[in-house]
Amino acid sequence: MAIQWYPGHMHKAQKAIKEVLPQVDLLIEVLDARIPYSSENPAIAQLRGDKPCIKVLSKTDLADPELTALWQGYLEQERGVKTFATTTEQPGRIKLLVDLCRKMLPEKDAGAKNINAMIVGIPNVGKSTIINTLAGRMVAKTGNEPAVTKDQQRINLGSGVTLLDTPGILWPKIENPDSSYRLAATGAIKNTAMEYDDVSFFLAEYLIKAYPELITAHFQLERLPTSELDFLEMAGARRGALQTGGRINLHKICEVLINEFRSGKLGRISLETPEMVEREKLAIAEAKARKEAENAERKQRFKDGSRNSDRADRKEQKNLPKPPRQRGLGKATKKT
Repeated sequence: MAIQWYPGHMHKAQKAIKEVLPQVDLLIEVLDARIPYSSENPAIAQLRGDKPCIKVLSKTDLADPELTALWQGYLEQERGVKTFATTTEQPGRIKLLVDLCRKMLPEKDAGAKNINAMIVGIPNVGKSTIINTLAGRMVAKTGNEPAVTKDQQRINLGSGVTLLDTPGILWPKIENPDSSYRLAATGAIKNTAMEYDDVSFFLAEYLIKAYPELITAHFQLERLPTSELDFLEMAGARRGALQTGGRINLHKICEVLINEFRSGKLGRISLETPEMVEREKLAIAEAKARKEAENAERKQRFKDGSRNSDRADRKEQKNLPKPPRQRGLGKATKKT
């Protein structure tokens, strides 16, 4: 089951973005390098149209470097898109974004015209830290939790670039359930809107398959776990996450796993690959087509059943014997 989180201020922010987009020359979309596809807001893609876009892969210090390079090549296949990989610990590199904005719009750069850029992104991808670095001062609130920024603001970055900051927004319905778990694992969904145990089981299953050596070494396990529960019990025993009677405190070790993943203590890990995402997109499209076909068939059966039922009712009414005429209700007789 997908995890959903779409508070009211996000709906309001999306409407505001749509209203101001005609004034924008270029979009800067900040993505989490660990989940470039899952952190890419489909609503932004629809609103952007053919405007040029810089996709900033943030938190690359937490992501698998080989997969980050793969994702850059994959994302840049889209027309008008350039990628920019960075971390919040690279202020010098982040400032190069201003130069890239001008290069993306050569006609404006040649005429020394002002560029209006809008920066967007889901919650907790480091967007506010990037803005403060670009501005050279504290202009956006930062925090290690989603939904810190709630309002739009315009920031003059110098060099002829004005930046419009927007609140971090998700979208009303996350169709890919795996994406919702990845968003929860990375901290884009508020902790109160998710179940730690549920998300940890998803994360554990992926780590066993994708990074077995890493988790075995990190938790000092004697062998490779055979299942999510096996892994969490082994890790819980190593970390002393025990209840009375020596049983594993499952909730506690689940919290440890998520927090250590988010902080990078587990190592540089990415939760999705372009190949994996293509398979998931195909599966979602096929499931959606099946559901639409089933709904259409159900509606047709209902219509056919209704028509057949009406015909049967009319036929039955036609074949019923006519009731006898009651006295006093026939035609009036002419008085003589």
